[in-house]
Amino acid sequence: MWGGRFESGPAAIMGEITPSIDFDKRLAGEDLAGSKAHARMLASEGIISKDDGQAILKGLDQIEKEIAEGAFSFKRELEDIHLNIEARLAEIIGPAAGKLHTARSRNDQVVTDFRLWVRAACERTDHGLLALQRALLAQAEMHSGTIMPGFTHMQPAQPVTFGHHLLAYVEMFGRDRGRFEDARKRMNESPLGAAALAGTSFAIDRDTTAMALGFARPMRNSMDAISARDFALEYLAAATILATNLSRIAGELVQWSTPAFGFVKLSDAFTTGSSIMPQKRNPDAAELIRGKTGRVLGDFVALATVVKGLVLAYGTDLQEDKERVFDAADTIEISLAAMAAMIADLTAQPDRMRAAAEPGYPTATDLADWLVRVLKKPFREAHHIAGSIVKLAEGKGVTLEQLPVADMQTVEPAITKDVLAVLSLDSSVHSRMSLGGTAPARVKEQIAFWKGQLK
Repeated sequence: MWGGRFESGPAAIMGEITPSIDFDKRLAGEDLAGSKAHARMLASEGIISKDDGQAILKGLDQIEKEIAEGAFSFKRELEDIHLNIEARLAEIIGPAAGKLHTARSRNDQVVTDFRLWVRAACERTDHGLLALQRALLAQAEMHSGTIMPGFTHMQPAQPVTFGHHLLAYVEMFGRDRGRFEDARKRMNESPLGAAALAGTSFAIDRDTTAMALGFARPMRNSMDAISARDFALEYLAAATILATNLSRIAGELVQWSTPAFGFVKLSDAFTTGSSIMPQKRNPDAAELIRGKTGRVLGDFVALATVVKGLVLAYGTDLQEDKERVFDAADTIEISLAAMAAMIADLTAQPDRMRAAAEPGYPTATDLADWLVRVLKKPFREAHHIAGSIVKLAEGKGVTLEQLPVADMQTVEPAITKDVLAVLSLDSSVHSRMSLGGTAPARVKEQIAFWKGQLK
């Protein structure tokens, strides 16, 4: 392909380090779409003849069919998807195939393909996130009033509802969707027509090709169009944050499914046994999702390291961009599918959750709030009084609800029996009516809100 510039062929090792066809054949659909848009534009502008344009399009259609049917032969000696398609086009239609490369370079060709692919990856990830949000929402609706312990520092803090806990992840994954949506919007500009780096002397119509490929507009600077990989980095950054969020809920599923917690049961579909211990039920799916966070982060760091030292415009270093993005996308998409299915499949154990919410004096804050609201104590003083009463109950081995009012009055004489109304788990949970609170009424409002959002 290098024409008359080189007198001898490349070293044998170049046949191993240079080819990218093993992974960039995944861009075949995008490459064909870009080539068709380019061919139509060249013919429309009179840069190639209508007949040549039609021959090229017909040949590309045949190649598309061959790839779809598994009949296309990918050849490593042709290096990449672009030359593989171009060579096959020449076999089908002859010398007219060479006219397809008029007014473009492999530089703008590959980055156009890659933008199209990453744009579609953003959309696939959004669909996966939507499915996960719906699974979480369905479980939250079933458990809007199911009481469980809320933790801070992994210590029992205050009672919450399981539905409220799950809705926290619905919110979290909603922000993830926003990140992919924003990334898609920013990357939706067409580099096609930037050629090698300086544009082209042919009178091409970049607006037409951009519109044909679903881009919002052509990129305004040819050097930026060729060299920019921030769209891939932004996808990887969003994927890394998503992987981190998936890891958090995966970690909770691992914890919740242990006998020590027993908050949820995972079915045989998402657990495995042990090769030596017959009693084991291991949450492998959740553990694998949690473990893959490092892989996605590694993909982001790898590409950021490649790009950070590159001067404008193109260097073959950028061939390293695709494998990292492909790997992260595959990882994220399978993780989302597995997590959504696992959430839909799990069985909550309300009795275990409620039992776990009892210890640790989780209604101590409710006691302090009562002292502020009824006895008009400053909160800091109320906090101190409540702490002293907790210490008293702890010494007697009883809950706050079980502690006699007379004992509480040894700490604060003004306390009355009315305080008992706020010390149960149910009264605590139902009292949290502030916007975003865990009260079942508020949880149901949030469920209604998200049902509307996820239509």
